[in-house]
Amino acid sequence: MEQLTDDSSSEPPRQRRARGAAESLGSIVLGFESIIVFLGGLVVFGLRALPDAVAPWWGIVGGAVVALVMIAISGLLRHRWAFAVGWALQALLLLSAFLVPAMLFVALIFGGMWAYATIKGASLDQRNAQLAREAKNPNGE
Repeated sequence: MEQLTDDSSSEPPRQRRARGAAESLGSIVLGFESIIVFLGGLVVFGLRALPDAVAPWWGIVGGAVVALVMIAISGLLRHRWAFAVGWALQALLLLSAFLVPAMLFVALIFGGMWAYATIKGASLDQRNAQLAREAKNPNGE
């Protein structure tokens, strides 16, 4: 059987980028939240919660678009601006409670999880950076 790759190259395997706690926790929250947001769009469609001038299928489209944006942002959390977009998405979810009041419960739960992920994650990242600096200088030099 033939080998498809050349084993004679001495290139080391590419190292994965280290992810911080805020990035990891935030991406988990946004990933799961995107599922709930899409299902919320289906609820808006099923309850015909949009104004009469707007076709009901826009509920599905809106839920799908916001869910896709959440998934995209969860992959971009290595950038500082992505956290601000994540907060804006939480505010958008909170505003959806005007259409379906039950979304207030969802917004409070996921907003709390997002706040915990960003605040505690940043705290853990700071602590891990400090521990790494101390490990490089064991005598406090």
